[in-house]
Amino acid sequence: MNIFLTGYRCTGKTSVGKSLAQTLGWSFVDADLELVDRYGMTISEIVSKEGWKSFREKEKSILKGLSVLDKHVIATGGGVILDIENVERMKKSGTIIWLKATTETIKERIAQDQNTEDLRPSLTSKGLIKEIKETLSDRKPLYESAMNFSVDTDDRSIDYICDRIIGELKICPATVSENYSK
Repeated sequence: MNIFLTGYRCTGKTSVGKSLAQTLGWSFVDADLELVDRYGMTISEIVSKEGWKSFREKEKSILKGLSVLDKHVIATGGGVILDIENVERMKKSGTIIWLKATTETIKERIAQDQNTEDLRPSLTSKGLIKEIKETLSDRKPLYESAMNFSVDTDDRSIDYICDRIIGELKICPATVSENYSK
């Protein structure tokens, strides 16, 4: 079983994923960073040189490889749910958790994130707030249909979010208690 963290940019997938994996004693993988490593270009470079379609094909290839793993927490790209085959692959391989945040929280986190330029190219030519609102609105039904459950990350600590996930998954605390002390 794997845990797939989905959600819009800057909703906490990587930060929560690293902490959750450590707590569970599992491995963590950031799918976007795997893609960058494999193809030797940033996401912005791929999109600029090859277009979004090529990026989505590369993203699908990465997810296919990650889905055969076991006991991994995988932070997916925000648009991975746009492809039904990706969703089906994640559902067969584990649990899908939608990490949610408000437009304002996402905007603040994007402004603070040093990786935004390379890993999070603009999805539209619209302003940031309009892009976030429209993209969230468009993707909401896709996240809802893909997820096993969701967790709100607004004004929540990483520890709180991890505890919520572990509680929802009903993972026996005895199996993770020794990892809490690390």
